[in-house]
Amino acid sequence: MKAGWKTRSLGELLLKTETVNPLSAPDDDFSYIDVSSVSNETYEIEETQRLKGKDAPSRARRLVKAGDVIFATIRPTLQRIARVPASLDGQVCSTGYFVMRPCPELDAQYLFYSLFTEQFMSGMESLQKGASYPAVTDAEVRSQQISYPSLQEQRRIVTLLDEAFADIAIAKANAEKNLQNARELFNSHLDAIVVHAQENGEIVALSELATDITDGDHMPPPKVEHGLPFITIGNIDKQTRSIDFADTFKVPREYFDGLKANKKPMRGDVLYTVTGSFGIPVLVEDDAEFCFQRHIGLIRPKADVDSTWLHYLLQSPQVFNQAADGATGTAQKTVSLKVLRNLQVPRIFPKDQLAHVETLRSVEAECRRLESIYRQKLTALDDLKKSLLHQAFSGQL
Repeated sequence: MKAGWKTRSLGELLLKTETVNPLSAPDDDFSYIDVSSVSNETYEIEETQRLKGKDAPSRARRLVKAGDVIFATIRPTLQRIARVPASLDGQVCSTGYFVMRPCPELDAQYLFYSLFTEQFMSGMESLQKGASYPAVTDAEVRSQQISYPSLQEQRRIVTLLDEAFADIAIAKANAEKNLQNARELFNSHLDAIVVHAQENGEIVALSELATDITDGDHMPPPKVEHGLPFITIGNIDKQTRSIDFADTFKVPREYFDGLKANKKPMRGDVLYTVTGSFGIPVLVEDDAEFCFQRHIGLIRPKADVDSTWLHYLLQSPQVFNQAADGATGTAQKTVSLKVLRNLQVPRIFPKDQLAHVETLRSVEAECRRLESIYRQKLTALDDLKKSLLHQAFSGQL
């Protein structure tokens, strides 16, 4: 640490803040900042609720002023951190935030940046308690140590970080756009190929391409410590369209053996989520034994239907839009087996299926290569940001 720097607890450097009770002025309007109002991507207060005092929730108790720094103590590692803008001066935030109003010797933006350092966030992670809603207390936040130089030096550091982070934000936006473009490149090829198949093939119900279309067992299976994997919607990775076997519960061999053959996935089958995050197809590519819940469908292709072609076909917007139109329910949309079986798809010759698969595999491989490059760039930019914060708050910037 450089000479002249001080280290004190946050509590020693913060001014007292006020609490209010909007119910005492039932007809007065106010803007309410709840825990979901702060974005952990932009680190800004993106949306507030305009309420009357009589409608205030019990958590609406903390008065904020322009320039205050608010930090969500519920799930603290999500980094819901923001500065209060002038437009919200004198408004109210949830007690789920710790409101920080720095004393004159601490620059507010310097304080804001300090909350993103590895030192502060690791402290929050070690202190948080609770399984469903891990949280830290205001007292635990106050007890965290912060090192700081003179006010003039703080402002110099803040200026450097503002400029560097603005450049990083632009670079991240470009990388994220390129990542999205790589994904859209594959989707545009898939869309064009399916349109071609529709124009040159016969439109039939999906059931015409399958020997069976069913869903998982409707009876709750028994759980054991050691057994065969039981797959739920939560084990389906939307981005990679694959199964995550790392966190599945297990069922007894006897339960699995008692299932009908069409409830036991085999190589070449395509699983298809039908509830909640519906419309995600997963190709079964090996002979591993597992079973699955009723919120997942299984499509077993006929001998003249290439399973990889079927997998691609089910990814297409033409098929997904049909599933979305047929889905029912409010809290959770569900695609019934009837809707699934009657999805309208093109039936084409096996040689054409294989030709399309070869093209799509090639395009997909190139898109994944590009995606990997842009993900690496995003990771490198995040690492650069962490490195700059470390340098800034250890006196090396």
